[in-house]
Amino acid sequence: MLEEIRIRSLGVIESSMLELGPGLTVITGETGAGKTMVVTALGLLLGGRADPGSVRTGAAGARVEGVISVSRLPQVLAAVEEVGGEAEDGRVVLARNIASEGRSRAWVGGAGVPVSALASVAEPLVAVHGQSDQHRLLKPGAQRDALDRFGGATLAKAAAAYGDLHARLVDVERELRLVVLSAQERAREADLLRFGLSEIEAVSPEAGEDVALAAEEGRLGFADTLRTAAEQAREALSSEEGRADALATTSIARTLLEGVREHDTQAGELADRLAEITYLLSDAAADVASYAARLETDPARLSSVSERRAALTSLTRKYGDTIDHVLTWAEAASLRLLDLDSTDEKIAELAAERTLLRDQLTAAAAKLTSARQRAAKRLGALVTTELGLLAMPHAALTVAVRDQEVAEPDDPTPAVLNVDGRWLRATSAGVDDVELQLAANTGADARPLHKGASGGELSRVMLAVEVALAETSPVPIFVFDEVDAGVGGKAAIEVGRRLAQLARDAQVLVVTHLPQVAAFADRHVVVHKSSDGTVTTSGLTVLDDAGRERELSRMLAGLEESDSALAHARELLHTAAPARAHG
Repeated sequence: MLEEIRIRSLGVIESSMLELGPGLTVITGETGAGKTMVVTALGLLLGGRADPGSVRTGAAGARVEGVISVSRLPQVLAAVEEVGGEAEDGRVVLARNIASEGRSRAWVGGAGVPVSALASVAEPLVAVHGQSDQHRLLKPGAQRDALDRFGGATLAKAAAAYGDLHARLVDVERELRLVVLSAQERAREADLLRFGLSEIEAVSPEAGEDVALAAEEGRLGFADTLRTAAEQAREALSSEEGRADALATTSIARTLLEGVREHDTQAGELADRLAEITYLLSDAAADVASYAARLETDPARLSSVSERRAALTSLTRKYGDTIDHVLTWAEAASLRLLDLDSTDEKIAELAAERTLLRDQLTAAAAKLTSARQRAAKRLGALVTTELGLLAMPHAALTVAVRDQEVAEPDDPTPAVLNVDGRWLRATSAGVDDVELQLAANTGADARPLHKGASGGELSRVMLAVEVALAETSPVPIFVFDEVDAGVGGKAAIEVGRRLAQLARDAQVLVVTHLPQVAAFADRHVVVHKSSDGTVTTSGLTVLDDAGRERELSRMLAGLEESDSALAHARELLHTAAPARAHG
């Protein structure tokens, strides 16, 4: 239940706080006073689009807060906790800020959240019905959506199953079309891959081979230079011709320091280090000599290595920077070639899936139509009963569920289905068109709503439809924004009575111009407008009994203190008292 709503700097409302309770609450006031701002505020709490133009002139921003009791709504409490919010004493505060420059922020249970998260928490709580819904419900698509909503879980399951199959069929049709159309391109791509793989197979490269051969070619190409350098290095380390070399020089230095070891330990340490160097130089001289001995000029091997490197280079120019990259390309190309070579199999597989999906979709369409027809009978009967309660005892509403037959197509698509031997137009919502039809009087033909109902009748029919839909909805709060427009007299009293009956099981907020409707309220809120000549301000006030009489007299006759109007107001309140939900 919505216990409280606070509005600041929204439209003509500067700052107002409204405490709400169970049952029926009506909101009245003069034209332009700002009654619809309350509905606008609720829309913002539901995550609706924020309009910077709704921010009060001169204000930096608008703010709306709502206090929701969730003690009996465990699913809502779980949703609050999921977005990071908290409940306190079984209550959750929802809030929305709209800056004058357009920015919007939202909070749930003290946690800042995206507007979408606010909507996910609040939308299941409130169903808003307004005059715009009347025009919306005149559209066939909206009428089908209303019927599906009324049909409950069974119809929703059938619609979801059909929708999933239809979406999959569309995807399969698209994929099949692309595979068939691209068959030539796929064949050309396969030929290119085969050519590349054959080139690589002919060379048969090994991982890292290009790096190893580059090093070998460098050695073979400069074998004489390397050998000369090695021999000269060996001579410098250990001369075979008796010349001064590194070993001899190091040995002389070691001998000199050994001779004075007994006089200074540091000299001895240096002599030991030179001994180590002597051993190292000896090993190095041997290694250099061995290296020089291994270096041979081999023109045949050099030619073979150069040819192999040229073959590898031809591959790296086309398929990768290195042979390792070439091998990676070859692996990927082999997998791609397997996919390309399976085009015929893929076409056959997709065609078979398409046939299966069309069969399944046909069965799902028939099941969905059957579910809609059953729901249509129940909705028609329920709305007809509601119309009787709204002073239209001879009216009957029919919910027609029809299909549209088309000529047999040369190439079936998801836009047509063969159901029971008939080709029918199909959409993602099924093969059905839904139309609400009204027979306003006994014996009259049922006609579409926009043709068979006057303005007042249409308002009552729409209210009856909304009430019927509301009774199948799990939401605990209903808001009706002037859905009683065009209704008056006895019919208006019946509208008020019906809203009061609905409020016995739910919290109902109604914005109305009709005193007959307002009289049935458990709580009457008036929007007062005042102006200092430059700025208009509105506020919300809950009326006491005397205040209700004065407001009803104003609504009846435009006069708050007229004795006759006040008497009429008292009569209305007395008439409505037994029907009030919490009166």
